Amino acid sequence: ASHIAERSVYVGGNTASTTGLTVSLTKEAGGEVGIEAGALVLADQGVCCIDEFDKMAKSNQDGLLEAMEQQQISIAKAGVVASLPARCSVIAAANPKNGNYNMGKTVAENLAMATPLLSRFDLVFILRDRADLDQDRMISSNIMDLYRQRDGTRTVTDQCGSVEALSAAMEEDGEGGRVSLSNRLRWVAGFQREPLPADLVRDYISYAREYCRPKMTQEAATVLKDYFMNLRYPPDGTNRGDCVPITTRQLEALIRLSQARAKACLRDFVLKEDAEDVKELMMESVNQVHMDEQGVVDRTRGGAGGKSKRKAKQLFMEQLRHYAKGGQFSELTLDHLRIVANQVKLDVSDFRSFIEELRGNGELMKTSAGAYIICS
Repeated sequence: ASHIAERSVYVGGNTASTTGLTVSLTKEAGGEVGIEAGALVLADQGVCCIDEFDKMAKSNQDGLLEAMEQQQISIAKAGVVASLPARCSVIAAANPKNGNYNMGKTVAENLAMATPLLSRFDLVFILRDRADLDQDRMISSNIMDLYRQRDGTRTVTDQCGSVEALSAAMEEDGEGGRVSLSNRLRWVAGFQREPLPADLVRDYISYAREYCRPKMTQEAATVLKDYFMNLRYPPDGTNRGDCVPITTRQLEALIRLSQARAKACLRDFVLKEDAEDVKELMMESVNQVHMDEQGVVDRTRGGAGGKSKRKAKQLFMEQLRHYAKGGQFSELTLDHLRIVANQVKLDVSDFRSFIEELRGNGELMKTSAGAYIICS
């Protein structure tokens, strides 16, 4: 993205500071105070790419809050009160704090990132290195094709096979002739092996940004509104407290993404198919954020601010210690654990996985006889 965007700034999180991201004051030769723009201000009307976001200190991350919310940077130092525009898109990449993403924890816990900052990102995707035969074969083929193209060898594309794949995808979806975004992207990846020239993509994006101002249509607005309301109030009658914690900030994100999708097609109006594509993107992001270690979408994880049932674990362990002390149990069986779970009204999809997670956290220890001991 930093190479394609017309105006872009690339920074590393381990070397970035608050003043480097926002603004700083300098003393001029004549004694006057000058303002030097940081990365977000320099990327105005462009893209700011931040790598190693997890290596950035929390105090430096707080400098992004105003820029990502108000699209401006305010400064009040040394008698200087000013606001500088920072109308840029922020693309950040971060690694989990323990080197391995733990599906038993939420995104905020894995990245050790402040939840107010994480909630300001429109989309959050988790890239996991899982052993998948088809995926690994495709990645290795793309890498080998890249090196073959450097040597002057071109890859011949099987257009007939790609057309058959697209037809199969249309039959698979069966939604009034609409092919899902995931199937279309998979078809493009197989059909177009040669990447588009960077200059062509840069000029195309610049033209779309300059001349396209798409307006929302009633059909597209209805799709976005219905999706927003279904997340907040599921039609299956789920308890409101167990729903996805989505706010009007996410609704504004849906509108922005829909307009960007229409710009990519050089349209003057946001059509229903643009809203459907954005809805599919948001659904994938929401599912990844709320998915637990069993691969089940758990709405009670609380989204970006979730605690992966941390309060439930603490309450369960407190009651378990009280139960063991009152009954003078040195070792506890699985039946004892279920009794305590019923006492605290523990609500988990898989009780054994919950106990194994407590073992992994060092709360419980399992003996060779299958009993459990509370670790003090």
